[in-house]
Amino acid sequence: MHAKTDSEVTSLDASSPTRSPRRPVYFVQSPSRDSHDGEKTTASFHSTPVLSPMGSPPHSHSSLGRHSRQSSSSRFSGSRKINNNNNNRKLQQQKPIDVIDEEDLLLQNEDHHRTLSRRYYFLVFVLGFFLLFSFFSLILWGASRPMKPEIVVKSIKFDHVQIQAGSDATGVATDMISMNSTVKFTYRNTGTFFGVHVTSTPLDLTYSEIVIASGNLKTFYQSRKSQKLVSVAVMGTRIPLYGSGASLSSSTGMPTVPVPLKLNFVIRSRAYVLGKLVKPKYYKNIECSITLDPKKLNIPLSLKNSCKYD
Repeated sequence: MHAKTDSEVTSLDASSPTRSPRRPVYFVQSPSRDSHDGEKTTASFHSTPVLSPMGSPPHSHSSLGRHSRQSSSSRFSGSRKINNNNNNRKLQQQKPIDVIDEEDLLLQNEDHHRTLSRRYYFLVFVLGFFLLFSFFSLILWGASRPMKPEIVVKSIKFDHVQIQAGSDATGVATDMISMNSTVKFTYRNTGTFFGVHVTSTPLDLTYSEIVIASGNLKTFYQSRKSQKLVSVAVMGTRIPLYGSGASLSSSTGMPTVPVPLKLNFVIRSRAYVLGKLVKPKYYKNIECSITLDPKKLNIPLSLKNSCKYD
């Protein structure tokens, strides 16, 4: 339908004697697109009134006013939708960042907890290992204490004894003694799971508190549950006797009476049960009473019942 002008409507009204019934007004709506920030929005419609041939102008003005209100409301609605879309888009853009930040915090917390857990377990492991190792070492030490070595002095043999006149380093005249002897003893390691290293103080042979002969034991190692016969040479050369040698001197250079002597030494044993961490030590102080009989030279003298062991 084509819209008629106001002059045509007036001429029609003047020429027709009777007023025809009012007919509805038709509107042609043309779509128009509003854009905001370069984005498409919902379409708002502009309406153009079209009068029917028998229509009246008052109705067209009324329709135009109603159309104007509808167009305004549709535009307002479209603008509100645009703002809502923009806000939603901003929220959608912000939401992944917030999610990523939360995930990073969660991962950091998990890593922190894992680090603390690893440190805790490591400390517990070290402490447990130390306690267990200490307990095990204590057991070994306690088990090794009763396994003391057994030492028995077997005999002594005097190979050579000579007393003669002389003088000491300062030129004082005195009787002097020289002798060679051999001491034998057995050493038995009673340990069932460890060997021992054996050393000793010098073996001193004394007469009236004067050391007239001495010998040194060579260090040796004794394996577990084994024994060894040890021989030590005890010798002295030109040892001054001073006033003690008056009863021993003779024209032959040999003592004419039995001479009481004493033998003293300390056997030291050390076991390495667990490296250098568990190393029990054993000491045996030995003192033997010996009688030198000039008639029994080069004959081993038994000392089984002549020694004390501490």
